[in-house]
Amino acid sequence: MSELIKKLSNLRSLRVLAKDLSLEHLEDIAAKFSSVIEEKKQELSAWKKQEEERMQKLASVKAQIENSGLSKEELAALLLDGVPAAVRKKRSQRPAKYRYTDEKGEQKTWTGQGRTPKAIQAALDSGKALSDFEI
Repeated sequence: MSELIKKLSNLRSLRVLAKDLSLEHLEDIAAKFSSVIEEKKQELSAWKKQEEERMQKLASVKAQIENSGLSKEELAALLLDGVPAAVRKKRSQRPAKYRYTDEKGEQKTWTGQGRTPKAIQAALDSGKALSDFEI
């Protein structure tokens, strides 16, 4: 499909294609393109009109809400009545599996999840085993 679009978008390619066609055939193609373009314009115009009406309705509702004195929270509670808020369950903290001393000399622990701390990684690179740090 992109090859077709390239040819239709390039004036030189169109001239090459038109070289072998009669004038009647070219006029027929142009008429069909014109009708397709007109349909597309009408679709776009209808969509813009619908969008404009929708925005006017939203502005009207917003003005009514502001005039009624309702707060955003009250309105949200009314609209979301019965819809539970997404509550994220807290995961319990995992117990520490490893103890190590960082670059500053402080004793720290690591659960074994996530990124390996720099101090442990440096020790592992120098030949120590992870089991050396187990609590």
